[in-house]
Amino acid sequence: MPASVPPGPRSRAVRALSLVALTTTVLLATACASGSGAAPEGDPTAAIPLPGPDDGDQGADTGPDTSGGSGDDAEPPDGAGTDETPAGDGPLGTRVVLIDPGHNGGNAEAADEISELVSAGPERKACDTVGSETGDGYAEHEFNWELSLLVKERLEADGATVVLTRDDNESVGPCIDERAAIGNEAEADAAVSIHADGAPPSGRGFHVIAPGEVDGFTEDIVEPSRLLAEDLRREYREGSGMPYADYLSGDGLDERTDLGGLNLSTVPKVFLEAGNLRNEEDAALLSDPEWQETAADAIARGLAVYLMRE
Repeated sequence: MPASVPPGPRSRAVRALSLVALTTTVLLATACASGSGAAPEGDPTAAIPLPGPDDGDQGADTGPDTSGGSGDDAEPPDGAGTDETPAGDGPLGTRVVLIDPGHNGGNAEAADEISELVSAGPERKACDTVGSETGDGYAEHEFNWELSLLVKERLEADGATVVLTRDDNESVGPCIDERAAIGNEAEADAAVSIHADGAPPSGRGFHVIAPGEVDGFTEDIVEPSRLLAEDLRREYREGSGMPYADYLSGDGLDERTDLGGLNLSTVPKVFLEAGNLRNEEDAALLSDPEWQETAADAIARGLAVYLMRE
């Protein structure tokens, strides 16, 4: 993963991050915190809102407001959260990371199930959504899954214990409250939900969503999640070549108080909208396996920088 590694197939060992290089990055990132990583001016929640389900954006865990129900005190679903590797040697050997690949391949055939309302914090929202797709049918749930596995591989190569919220790309869910519960139960040091947006085709770019303050829910995670968002934003932009989303204000950072995956988390957590699947230029990158490898390097670096701050 270091910049000195040549392109092409790499062994698991070569993928390991350089502890010295990462420590230097952390020091530089901390020193420059008031620069590129600073919070955007103004009220982030006043930014242009992400397109809602009616606009076709299902990149985040929003969904139709239908009746139904599920308990507020979610438990991780059977089988989820078990795909983890014990901590090993390496710079991240004591760290636990939760990776949440958004949506799932079976959601489209389970409309009633994913429309059931579950806790999203102070409100209730749909269990999950189908997600977006490119113009030629490359599904967001597939992209999320593929990129998450690549990031997992890199973090494990550096000794981290990685927990996934789902074990395959053919099942249904889990619901947004269950996804948060998996990270909480794992006591993750950092959590990232990987998505790709479904914004209007004219807009392109990525953004990282951090939790805003929601009384009784997010007070303890707002500050560390903001740091995580800034580290991930910086490394992802530099490593992936994807620009900041031009359809939102905030230079690639957004703050949301309506996402159950953030509101119900008790560990530092962010959402990455890796690009806009409906934009032709973004879609060409997002669907390119070679680019995905590069993007996974950048995401893993961003997580590692945050995890090594302490």
